[in-house]
Amino acid sequence: MGQVEATTERIVTGKPEDVFDALADYRETRPRLLPQQFSEYEVREGGDGEGTVVHWKLQATSKRVRDCLLEVSEPSDGQLIEKDRNSSMVTTWTVTPAGEGRSRVVVTSTWTGAGGIGGFFERTFAPKGLARIYDELLAKLATETAQ
Repeated sequence: MGQVEATTERIVTGKPEDVFDALADYRETRPRLLPQQFSEYEVREGGDGEGTVVHWKLQATSKRVRDCLLEVSEPSDGQLIEKDRNSSMVTTWTVTPAGEGRSRVVVTSTWTGAGGIGGFFERTFAPKGLARIYDELLAKLATETAQ
């Protein structure tokens, strides 16, 4: 078993604090950003950043569905961390300035992968698939924050 990591980033229009606020708004904004691979979305506690508990199912492939129950923390300015209570997956969102009226958003997910041949395929293909999903989410974020 090894650590698996998927990272995606994008420059979006919007001040870092506004972009961060959009990402941290699990009640209104976040559901609008989710691509079709997310289903059964439900805020269970909180709804705005730190202390939020949110549930969704993530259809990573046609055969692989993750049932995620995430605890949200804000360890530092511009950073959201989503820890899945149902697995080893941790997703970190980092928003930093990228010039006048623009922000860099980096999303990184890590988890403990399977061993053996299955683990080889997971380490090879899962990061690319998850990166595509998060790239679509970041594209929707870019549209949301540009308004």
